[in-house]
Parts: sequence; structure tokens; C-alpha cells
Amino acid sequence: MKLAVIGVTGMVGEVMLKVLEERNFKITAFIPVASERSVGKKITFKNKEFTIVSLANAVAMKPDIALFSAGGDTSLEWAPKFAEVGTTVIDNSSAWRMDLSKKLIVPEINASELSKEDKIIANPNCSTIQMVMALAPLHKKYKIKRIVVSTYQSISGTGVKAVQQLENEMAGIKGEMAYHYPIHKNAIPHCDVFETNGYTKEEMKLVRETQKILNDKTIAVTATAVRIPTAGGHSEAVNVEFENDFDIAEVRALLSQTEGITVQDNLDVNIYPMPLYANGKDDVFVGRIRRDGSQPNSLNLWIVSDNLRKGAATNTIQIAEYLVKKNLV
Repeated sequence: MKLAVIGVTGMVGEVMLKVLEERNFKITAFIPVASERSVGKKITFKNKEFTIVSLANAVAMKPDIALFSAGGDTSLEWAPKFAEVGTTVIDNSSAWRMDLSKKLIVPEINASELSKEDKIIANPNCSTIQMVMALAPLHKKYKIKRIVVSTYQSISGTGVKAVQQLENEMAGIKGEMAYHYPIHKNAIPHCDVFETNGYTKEEMKLVRETQKILNDKTIAVTATAVRIPTAGGHSEAVNVEFENDFDIAEVRALLSQTEGITVQDNLDVNIYPMPLYANGKDDVFVGRIRRDGSQPNSLNLWIVSDNLRKGAATNTIQIAEYLVKKNLV
């Protein structure tokens, strides 16, 4: 198993290395790849030192799998070059997600769609992954009509520059700004760029990707995405309207039995999901499970997950594990 990690020095790339080690992903040759300015530098992985190589060199080495986390432009240019030499690319950017010829995969939901012919596989957006993880078993049982979601997203989703901005502002230091406004003691209703419809790209990802992953274009989705000054973990307030009625106890049981979901919902002792406690974990945490009394067949959920792990690195590596297990690479 020759494995390449593209964007190995970035925030998600670093978490990928950590998750690969934790899950003991079997590798015979490891190929770390980053931008030209990092080529030749050393990184440590599994207590061994490796030299970072360029994208062109990595293609020439023909890895079995390449995990991409280097931005959409890099993926658009280089993923096809890896695919041409027989590498299976799992891409963490938005570049291929809505391409009709590419699969958009959350392993617990739709890994069975994958085949040997899939040489570029898309990893969904972090906020989409955690939401569909919780909604997929409920959709199967009750059929979703409409989703209203508001997200409360960590600065780590923007990247190192945003983390530095928050740290600077907390320390009273004037520095480079990742956002148009201060993030410390603030909430910014602006994740990614605005589209012509007045929604941001992040909000529209929740709409389009949810329909694609759940394979149902009839699901109506509307979203508001907000950036908040938390260092790790995205939170979502989700209101779901179903075609069929449900029993709250059955909803809790369904979620509790779903792989990758942890239900934290005991109001008597103030137990509910929070990003502080989801940080560094792979599960999606669901709580505040309650009926919406204003609308028939409607449910409210509070969903939290570490956006760099299940929202990015872990989901990518789970796809790779599935490919290996099913001999698809």
C-alpha cells in the first residue's frame, strides 16, 4: 500500500497523519506532499522521518491511494494526473463534490456505491457530514421533507490564518485578518463567499451535498452558516420535517444504534453535545432531541462534531479503509 498525503503540512493534513497512526492504517510506502516551498523539508510519521516531495514527483511514484487536502485548485489540476497513473484519489476539497461523474461519500451511509472504476472520490463538506450522519437513519425510517439548519462553525474550518487571528485578538495583538471583522467575542454570519442568491457557498453546500449523499432531490434544505470563536468543532441546530410521524424514544434508539453516532441527551444532569468535548473525537454527537410543537412530524436536534476529524481527515481515511477492505484499490 503506497499512500500519498497531499497537503501534509496543513491543518487537515496534520490531523490525517494523526488519524492514520491511531487507526494503524497499513502502509508499505508513505509519500508526503506539500507546496513547492515545503519540498525537501522533513516530517515525522510513525516515528520515522520522511522528506516532503512535489506533486509531480508523487505522481511519478504511482501511489495506490492519494489523500488530497490542498484546496480546490490543486485538486482540479492534479487529481486527474494521479488518476491517470492508476491512483485512487480521495479529495477533501469542494472541487469534485457536485461533479455528476464523482461519488460523494460518507462511509457509514453510502460507501457501497464505490467501485474499482472510481478513481476520484469526493469527501463531503464538514458541516454536511455531521448533519447527514444523524439524518440518514431517520430519513430511511420517516422520509425527510424539509431541513432547516443553522451552523455554529469553528475558526479551524477556515484554517491556520483564522486560528492566528483569534489568538492575536485574545492577546490584544494587531495582526493579519482571516475575516472581514474581529472574531473574538463575535459571531460572523458569513462562511465562504456569497452566491448570487444571497446564500454563502457553505450554506449551499449543505443543500446540494445533502441531496446527493441521501440520493433524494426532493429534500428541501435551507441553511444559515455562522462562524464563532471556538477553536475546534462545528455545532448545528437542525429542524427536520418528516413525511411520517415518529416516536421520540424510537428516534433516540435509532440514533444510539447508528455507527459513528453518540447520543448525549440527558437534561436531568445537563448532558448535551458541545464542541469543547467533541474536540479530538471521531464520533458525531447528537442531543437536545425534541419534538417541534409548532409543526406536524417535525423534530429538533443539536449536532456537534470535530470538523477536522470526522468532518475531514477521519472520513477521508474511512473511505480509504473501505477501499482496501473491499479490494477496490
